[in-house]
Amino acid sequence: MSSIDLQDRVDINDALARYTLAVDSGDWDGLDTVFTPGAQIDYTSSGGIAGGFPEVKAWLAENLPAFSKRTMHTLGQVLIVPAPDDLGGATVTAYFHNPMVISDGQGGERVVEVGGIYHHDFVFTLGGWRSRCLREEVIWTRGF
Repeated sequence: MSSIDLQDRVDINDALARYTLAVDSGDWDGLDTVFTPGAQIDYTSSGGIAGGFPEVKAWLAENLPAFSKRTMHTLGQVLIVPAPDDLGGATVTAYFHNPMVISDGQGGERVVEVGGIYHHDFVFTLGGWRSRCLREEVIWTRGF
């Protein structure tokens, strides 16, 4: 098995933070620093789409403004497992909690929450560590 040194772990965790900050703030171009151009992303567990990065990025930009940029991801229990030497990269698993403010349909607002696990396959590129695959696994929801 290949090794992932401390700097690699810091860089992968930074990429995870860039992901949540980009999604929460609506900085869709910021996702370019998280994913490879050919990344495959699967949000079907939460009712979203699965597809290539460009398609999913456009879908996020179209659909997530419904949450008024009032979301706040928290990540925890990040596990980084090096891939075998001949494959390179790392499998990354991260718990997430994501409360979001949405309209209640009556002129007010309400908070909904999603909790689950992000499953990433990371590779090292010329631009640093990037996810080439993300599968979101929703474990629980509240308030929907």
